[in-house]
Amino acid sequence: MASLNVGNLGEYLREQRRNAQLSLRQLADAAGVSNPYLSQIERGLRKPSAEVLQQVAKALRISAETLYVQAGILDERDRDEVETRAAVLADPTINERQKQVLLQIYESFRKENGFESGPTDKPREDTTDDGPRTADGSAATTEPSP
Repeated sequence: MASLNVGNLGEYLREQRRNAQLSLRQLADAAGVSNPYLSQIERGLRKPSAEVLQQVAKALRISAETLYVQAGILDERDRDEVETRAAVLADPTINERQKQVLLQIYESFRKENGFESGPTDKPREDTTDDGPRTADGSAATTEPSP
């Protein structure tokens, strides 16, 4: 049987479960999965579906995206974005509405700075032609000739 390479996910889940001070059985019950199945995930023997990861993330009150990256479902292309979102979502000192507002502001700043959320998460290329540019990229001004 080929290695599933999900050991890092299992270790990460175990660490998150312990940080949440939950037993394996408590987390399995909260996530709606069987205790043996969750144990196999933690030991790196099973690769869970995105749906199971989402249920576990909800039970742990962490970002599902973080688990998707750990499981290899999402590329590490925007690990910083995922970690930022996870930190906001995991903060127990702010309520859900405040978390969503913070994430909306974060996303608007990313868009303003030329980053779109998506599969490549690269800066947008400016496709508008605003005329000539100077060496530093700013718009060149043209004066009408006399």
